[in-house]
Amino acid sequence: MQEILLSHGGGGEEMNSLINETIFGIFDNEILREANDAAILEMNGKLAFTTDSFVVTPIFFRGGDIGKIAVCGTANDLSMVGANPMYISCSLIIEEGLKIEELKEILTSMHDIASKNGIKIVCGDTKVVEKGKCDKIFINTSGIGKIILKPIETKNLKPKAKILLSGDIGRHGAVILEARDDIGFKSSLQSDCKCLKNVVLALIEANIGIQCMRDATRGGLSAVLNEWANFSKNEILIYEEDIKIKDEVMGICELLGFEAYELANEGTFVLAVDEKNEKKALEILKSFDENAACIGEVTKAKKPRVILQNAYKSQRFLELPKGELLPRIC
Repeated sequence: MQEILLSHGGGGEEMNSLINETIFGIFDNEILREANDAAILEMNGKLAFTTDSFVVTPIFFRGGDIGKIAVCGTANDLSMVGANPMYISCSLIIEEGLKIEELKEILTSMHDIASKNGIKIVCGDTKVVEKGKCDKIFINTSGIGKIILKPIETKNLKPKAKILLSGDIGRHGAVILEARDDIGFKSSLQSDCKCLKNVVLALIEANIGIQCMRDATRGGLSAVLNEWANFSKNEILIYEEDIKIKDEVMGICELLGFEAYELANEGTFVLAVDEKNEKKALEILKSFDENAACIGEVTKAKKPRVILQNAYKSQRFLELPKGELLPRIC
């Protein structure tokens, strides 16, 4: 009898198999089959609805904490389908022994980032479990947002679309790695954890023909691109030299044997736009993050795949992550 492994939560091949074959196999319906970051519902107008659970360890890290990542992660999932995040729930599973001051810090972080982005935390639940039954605190959130213009869905991805990246990659995963492991040096690297609501609203208001968007969380850039290629049955060509990666991230990857393309991000997203709107989309992205770049394009092919091309035109497959990557990063 098969058992759940940590790799089933890592954002790679095993997690995709668990979701598509087991979870979706039982809960199968037309909304789930769209494979979007948030469900798009028709209720006197179109709404987006999403839910997420956060089990990150450590619960405090450079650039954020479990509370900030809970609000940002939920709001970002709504933004990725073209919705304006409006309301979030907050359910807490707290381990006996957590310091009240730590809990207050986490809740204040949630309140501050939600308020800053015009989001209200409107309902929730609290459970306390015995010491040793939880890792200090787990948070579950659900979010509702109003769809602006037409929904932005994965099924919209078409050949000739340009692939853009909103910033540099791998920082969140690298920060968590550094916090957990004694790797011989301590950098000043900060997680990219942030709410993407304003940059997405700016893109939507500019009417630039967004085909689809996805925040590159578990499994990183590699997971997003492979999911898009497999879902759309197209090839995606990516130019390695255009992807921004900080030196500290590369150093941590080289020390610990990770691939930066597979590391998690919590404030960086990938989007596909019509070819004619590439320049305008990039201008908007760069007004929020100077590391934004156009990194590739969608091409027709016999097999869905992602090709990574370096500065010397040498190519290799960028595959869906496999095995136990980095669990508990969000």
